[in-house]
Amino acid sequence: MRNSEHMHKFLRSIGFSTYRKKRDIEKLLASLIPSAKWRRIQLDEETNLCELRAEVAPGMGIVMMGEMDEEGAFQCEYYYPYLNSSDVSSTTDCSIQRHTEKETYAGLLDEYRVGISLIFYLGNCYEYRERKAKRMPRTTESVNLTGLAIEGKVLLPLHKTRKQIEMAKVAARDRNNLLEAAKKGDEDAMETLTIEDIDLYSQVSRRAMKEDLYSIVDSSFMPCGIECDQYSIIGEITGIEIRENRVSGEMVYDLTISCSDMLFHVGIAQKDLMGEPKVGRRFKGQIWMQGTAKFAES
Repeated sequence: MRNSEHMHKFLRSIGFSTYRKKRDIEKLLASLIPSAKWRRIQLDEETNLCELRAEVAPGMGIVMMGEMDEEGAFQCEYYYPYLNSSDVSSTTDCSIQRHTEKETYAGLLDEYRVGISLIFYLGNCYEYRERKAKRMPRTTESVNLTGLAIEGKVLLPLHKTRKQIEMAKVAARDRNNLLEAAKKGDEDAMETLTIEDIDLYSQVSRRAMKEDLYSIVDSSFMPCGIECDQYSIIGEITGIEIRENRVSGEMVYDLTISCSDMLFHVGIAQKDLMGEPKVGRRFKGQIWMQGTAKFAES
């Protein structure tokens, strides 16, 4: 499911665009070990799990997971680039499942706002594994999502009046309530949703004859490709930060994106983004979705 080819593809999202060969990546990881923060947990008599988190800019870096051998040397089994987000993206029910090959985990959110079950790569799997080992609760309270992108472009905003924006918010809330009711078996809600979908389809079909698609589609969130945690998105840029990778000197955008009324961050190398990002403009691109789960304390 998750191999290192998949990971090294996204190293460029956090400013490591020149590291493509396995040998170069191994050298990079070795050079990051001395400065990394590490934690370990004994899983049973023979096995331990180690996490090394090497930051290359505030809230951005590489996580290495593996084991400490008898001599006290770290053996890296897999790694992944990360970008932290301080914004809560979702508080809906989240279930966490292990990937088949490795001690890596996927989270699944039933997110009404994007209209799909949203699957993400769990960024704090060490914490989850530690809770499992210590038999602590693993119920999630909220999830902060971050997408890593290797290319993307900036689209111009759609011009909307304040009234249109307010109406859209009310409509989205009503739709979420209807979906909630339909899920519990309310037949009136199901019928209303079906009629709304038919109306929407005919409206879009009429407009698509005369207009550019991106002037109709304000934001979108679609699964793409064979990897279940990758999505093709269009969303509004609501915040922009620039981070410098201290190792490579490359600049990385940390964009806050509002997509289908859901907030998350997107990390993309400055040179991989076409166009100039500004608040109010939109981001279009393909992302690999990661999430950090906040676990219930009690």
